[in-house]
This record gives sequence, C-alpha cells and structure tokens, in this order.
Amino acid sequence: MGTILVTGGAGVLGSRLVAGLVADGYRVRALTLPGDPLVSRLAAVDCEIDYGDIADDASLAGLFDGVSTVFHLAAVIIAADDEDLRRINVEGTRNVVRHAAAAGAKHFIYCSSAAAINPRSSVYARTKQAAEEIVRGEGRIRWTIARPTLIYEQGGGQEFLLFLESLLKYPVVPFVGKGRAKKNPVLADDVVRGLRAIAGNDKTYGRIYNLSGGEEIGIADLAKLMLKHQGVKKPFVHVPLPLCRLAAFVMERTMRRPPLTRYAISRIEEEAALDNSSARRDLDYDPVGVREGLARCFPLP
Repeated sequence: MGTILVTGGAGVLGSRLVAGLVADGYRVRALTLPGDPLVSRLAAVDCEIDYGDIADDASLAGLFDGVSTVFHLAAVIIAADDEDLRRINVEGTRNVVRHAAAAGAKHFIYCSSAAAINPRSSVYARTKQAAEEIVRGEGRIRWTIARPTLIYEQGGGQEFLLFLESLLKYPVVPFVGKGRAKKNPVLADDVVRGLRAIAGNDKTYGRIYNLSGGEEIGIADLAKLMLKHQGVKKPFVHVPLPLCRLAAFVMERTMRRPPLTRYAISRIEEEAALDNSSARRDLDYDPVGVREGLARCFPLP
C-alpha cells in the first residue's frame, strides 16, 4: 500500500482527513505551507508532514515520491485579488496533478465545490471548474471529484463564518433578494467521512460526488436558524437583487474591504441543494440534516 498525500493537510478538513486516513490504516503525508501555524492540528497524528506551496512548482519537487493516492484540498475561497484565485486554485491544481502523475500515483481525488456547477456565478466558481477540467484531462491517473456544499462546524468553515458574521453585524438584517434559493449545508465531519470512503474504492474512478447535507433549506430560513443557534432574533429586510448587485459593484471599486461583494451575492442567490444519491450508494454516505448538525455545533441554551 503506497502513501496517501493530502494537500491542505493542516486545514479544517485536511487535518481531520489526515487523522481519519491514519485511523483507517494508511500511511499519510500531509502537505502544508512553510511556517503554517495550523500544523499544530496534526501534533497528535502519526503522519509525515512536508512543506510546500502548490502555486510554486519547484517547491513540490520530490514530495510526491512513493505516493499512490492524492487528496487535493488546498485552495482559497476568498482573495483580495482575482489573480490569487487563479494562481492557487487553477495553476496550483495543475502543478499538483502534474507531480502526482509524474510520480506514478494511481488515484487523484479533488475536493472541488458546489460552485463549480455554475462557473458564471463568480471568479471562484470559474477557478474551481477550470481545476476540475485539469483533473479530468490528465490521462495518466484515475480521478474522482467531490463537490461539498456549504461546510459548517463549531469553528467554521470560512464561508459559513463569514455569512454568520454578516447576519450578526446589524440590528436589522439587510438580506440579499427574497432568500428562496435552496441550500443543503453539510457538517464538516460528514464531508471527511465521504472523502475517506473514496480512498481505495475503485467504484469511484471517473465519478463526481456531491457531498451535501441531509436536508434542504431555503437560504433565508437557514439564516434565521443560524441566528437562533446564536440566541439572536432579528427582523429581516429583503433588498432587491438588482440593487444589491449595484451596491456590490460600487463597493468593490471604492472600498478595501467591502461589506457586500458580487461573490457573496452569488453564494446567496445560487441554488446549492445538490443531489447526493450517488455518494450514498457508492460511499455509504449518510449526512445529518442542518437542523441536527447546528444543534450539535451550537447547542441552544
């Protein structure tokens, strides 16, 4: 059995995946950025830790030697510069795929995003779709793609926390649009269980799996549920989408840290209640619904 390499191995998902794969009996190499303070998450895990930058091709030399399977989780969701999204999510993925294939790895598992389904929605979505195309286009290595929806846990994930921060910011919630878009948020531990089930599973070759949660919910209802688990109740004012888009356009050009962005609007507006039936079939995937999941992460007083 060869080594499994996990890029982004010190991240929220990556560190849990590394620990889970080690518990499953695999030899695991966690790849993270040089000087990453979050590597402390792996202190109690019996894994190899290597340092490199996926966007710096030279820094990856030799790190894939002896690797049979790659889980590619390293990415950025939000960046000050669109070029950083392209450099890390697209060119970084290209570098990782190339090194994995050259080292003779047999299976490449890419953790993409539900956003990749609609690349017109944002620059981030376009980078994730482009990265998927790179993975599928490498003919020397079998591939599997996982598309998580909105990930949450007690300490994150990033998009969930940013959304929660925006909901808590004002005494009245200025909500983008009517809030009818369906979402299916997923507990971080369920995503990790889904990813672990892909390792060594030849049924997953050439497949794309939606790792969504166990319950659909409208985005406005989700927002109210999130506030409820913070012990907060607020009135909502629904702002028409055209006005929100105009405000975001102006803010992005005049403010260093705009409170509203076109990307944020896309994540609220887009449907993201993805069908996870193939993951249930092939991965024995059985995620909890968001009401149960939030009760675990943020128990009510």
